[in-house]
Amino acid sequence: MTETGDESVLEMRGICKAFPGVKALSDVSLTLKRGEVLALIGENGAGKSTLMKVLGGVHLPDEGSIFVEGELRRIGSVQGATAIGIAFVHQELNLSDNLDVAANVFLGREPRRRNFPRLIDRKKINADTQILLDKIGLDCSPTEIVSELSLGQQQMIEIAKALSINAKILIMDEPTSSLSARESEQLFKVITELRNHDISVIYISHRMGEVVNLADRVLVLRDGRNSGALEGKDIAPMNMIKLMVGRDVEKFYHKDHQMTDIPVLELRGFIVPEHPATPVSLVVHRGEILVLAGLIGAGRTELAHALFGITKALGGELLLNGKRLEIEGPRSAIDAGIGLVPEDRKECGLVVEQSIERNITLPGLDSCQKMKLIDMDKVRALASKMTKALDVRMRDIEQLVENLSGGNQQKVVLAKWLAMNPRVLVLDEPTRGIDVVAKEEIYRLIERLAAEGVAMLVISSEMQEVIGIADRIVVMHEGAISGELRKGEFSEEAVMRLATGTGCER
Repeated sequence: MTETGDESVLEMRGICKAFPGVKALSDVSLTLKRGEVLALIGENGAGKSTLMKVLGGVHLPDEGSIFVEGELRRIGSVQGATAIGIAFVHQELNLSDNLDVAANVFLGREPRRRNFPRLIDRKKINADTQILLDKIGLDCSPTEIVSELSLGQQQMIEIAKALSINAKILIMDEPTSSLSARESEQLFKVITELRNHDISVIYISHRMGEVVNLADRVLVLRDGRNSGALEGKDIAPMNMIKLMVGRDVEKFYHKDHQMTDIPVLELRGFIVPEHPATPVSLVVHRGEILVLAGLIGAGRTELAHALFGITKALGGELLLNGKRLEIEGPRSAIDAGIGLVPEDRKECGLVVEQSIERNITLPGLDSCQKMKLIDMDKVRALASKMTKALDVRMRDIEQLVENLSGGNQQKVVLAKWLAMNPRVLVLDEPTRGIDVVAKEEIYRLIERLAAEGVAMLVISSEMQEVIGIADRIVVMHEGAISGELRKGEFSEEAVMRLATGTGCER
């Protein structure tokens, strides 16, 4: 962290905002200094997004005032926010992936040729974009098509777009949720550089480690109100959690189950298409939580996809309860009792435009049939049972999934597999993008399933989570298993040695 000036670039005073049936913000105030990184944290539904949408011109406040550089402002649109130097980098990317980088950076603001004002000045666009790419350390060409870039590179292009309007205030919403460790490190360097150039950053994140390392100050919201603020040495995970939930969280991870030595899932020389030279062998036991750790790109997700039949394994054996199983596709995996909670729940785990009840019963509609027709009474009964069991916070089971918080969407994904009574459940980054309280609820569900005898294979990149929930840790590096850690051997250093290939056992 660096020294910040005392001059306030932004003040939001007494902001209130209500929607039908919901008081989203109640007398919320926020101050942002020039060249400061202010972390804005809170549970899903605490009001963070609504507050930032008010600042970004998406919503008008019902009450309250906004001062930018000491001047009272009425921000009535996104364009109005942009005009006074406020830029928003959303968690969900807002790029046209069929266009090149430069076209995305200056979309809608294209400079024109001096002598031919109807024609776009491509030379200037490319040159100006290259300056921005150099500034943020992104190694790609202004003429490169966005669809050909990684998610991390696309996230950095969103930042380049924000800088192209000469932003004074940059709002970043979960900016590292789709980034690798290396890409995240580059982003942190960019944020430090922005701060050094007196650009102020409002940083929204559920990742406590990032907040501790980046923030000059932390503002906490709870139930649409100011809960408290932290700065300096007081910025610590337990202090943040206490302000977020209104209580001390003594025990975040719960260990009540007893694993067995009975193999449920066995992979023997299992060959994943993306890593044909590195066959994988591992065992998951009944009632065990086996965490698959490693860096992004290590091959963990690819292994999960082959296990579930999304891709076809090139060789080796998969045994379920000691019997060899041929996985021809997801349907055969589901029929065998294998479920997959994917990393990207919105794209791959849910039909967000459909209701909660339809999503929960989708994989198991056969059990909800009566004389070859779907029995809606059974559908509703099953959906009601599962949402109650997982404490899904909703209006009713007919509510659209897209209107749920991230944590409750993840519960719906879990609910549809729990309704199938799985033998094996594979969870790929199960707490990605959800708040600390929802994380604890997911951990309790994982613990409960293990106690019921389900074999749990969990992929996680959060080190505290890896160590906190695991009965055993298997680490992957470049498509291969680089080592295994048992209780008593767990440490961040041990996991990272294996994840980087510096302590491989193979």
